[in-house]
Amino acid sequence: MSLERKHWIGITLVSLLVIALLIVAIAVPLNNQREWADSTLTSRGLAMKYLSETPLVDGHNDLPWQLKSLYNNRLQTIDLSTDLSHTTLHTDIPRLRAGKVGGQFWAAYTSCASQYKDAILHILEQIDVIKRMSDMYPDHFQFVTTADGIVEAHSNGKVASLIGVEGGHNIDSNLGVLRMLYELGTRYMTVTHSCNTPWADNWREDFDRTPEHLDGLSEFGQKVIKEMNRLGMLIDLSHVSVATMNDVLDITQAPVIFSHSSAFSVCGSYRNVPDDVLKRVVQNKGVVMVNFYTVYINCPPRNISADPSEATMDQVIEHIEYIRGIENGAGIDIVGLGSDYDGVGTLPTGLEDVSKFPDLITALIDRGWTEEEIKKLLGENLLRVFRETERVRDDLKTELPDDETIPRDNVWETNNTCRTYVWQG
Repeated sequence: MSLERKHWIGITLVSLLVIALLIVAIAVPLNNQREWADSTLTSRGLAMKYLSETPLVDGHNDLPWQLKSLYNNRLQTIDLSTDLSHTTLHTDIPRLRAGKVGGQFWAAYTSCASQYKDAILHILEQIDVIKRMSDMYPDHFQFVTTADGIVEAHSNGKVASLIGVEGGHNIDSNLGVLRMLYELGTRYMTVTHSCNTPWADNWREDFDRTPEHLDGLSEFGQKVIKEMNRLGMLIDLSHVSVATMNDVLDITQAPVIFSHSSAFSVCGSYRNVPDDVLKRVVQNKGVVMVNFYTVYINCPPRNISADPSEATMDQVIEHIEYIRGIENGAGIDIVGLGSDYDGVGTLPTGLEDVSKFPDLITALIDRGWTEEEIKKLLGENLLRVFRETERVRDDLKTELPDDETIPRDNVWETNNTCRTYVWQG
């Protein structure tokens, strides 16, 4: 090798070394600067940062019911893109944006009074209004049906909009209807609302301590749960009796959700989840999304002389932190948020509408919650449950749909003039 060639190789090597050192010299300070910037953010700044990085998925919002009851689902008579805080509504697009909501399960709810009558008509109307609302405001809403869809919508700067059917009475005890609701985009169903179905008991059975007929799930109710597993539909245990909770947990192959329930040991409403079930949810790897309704937040045993019409953000945090602490802290993997905005009459001070989520997250950071814990609460726990439910669906894809029917022989069926034909075979 010539001296000249050795000289140029040496210069090249030195140049490459200098470039590498320069890159390191620039990158390390920038990285340190980012770490320093994070460390100097206020609690509020950290809250907004985490909310921008991880979608806040709220398990339950009843705006569609308000659209039905106040406007008869005529979306053109109300402008959701304007601030509606002067109305009774808890939700509008500006406040969703201020609240940094990343994913919303909109509740498709119908009254228990429609059971055995026209529940299917009403639930189709509610699904329709959710879809039309998403289509009407495409710059803000993105209708999705998968866990990945939530993440994609959040990355697009939109609110991922999903459908949760509230109340098993809406399938009229028919597995074919359940399948069609899934086809229309329904991704969870609350097994009961505040009434029994012919196949599952609701929470008021615990309140009255007199189970009407089942004390949990019937044989057909078990088929409903198994079909939900096969479809990939999240099983929502808010509103069900403790016996129904345990029956579902005995048979489900997928994690369960409580889309809007809190901790029974903090507030002893039977709409909340008792410790033994919380421990089972840890084993099931499900999620309990804390409800903000004052009546389920502020009551004995924690508050002996509580006025249930009033509550505070700190009391909501007590529920969140109680669930986090279940099983020596394993509850951090099962806790989420399920506000019940626009479905309740009274809300805690500081959590009056959907714009207040950052205030809640800021308060948790002030109490020492870590980034990892905050992000699990925001949406990571729900996304994990959703993905596992999708995995179970994929594992069961070779199973045929269940075509069994329920006997139509109870008094509500046999004396029901709303039915044109009742098959008794």
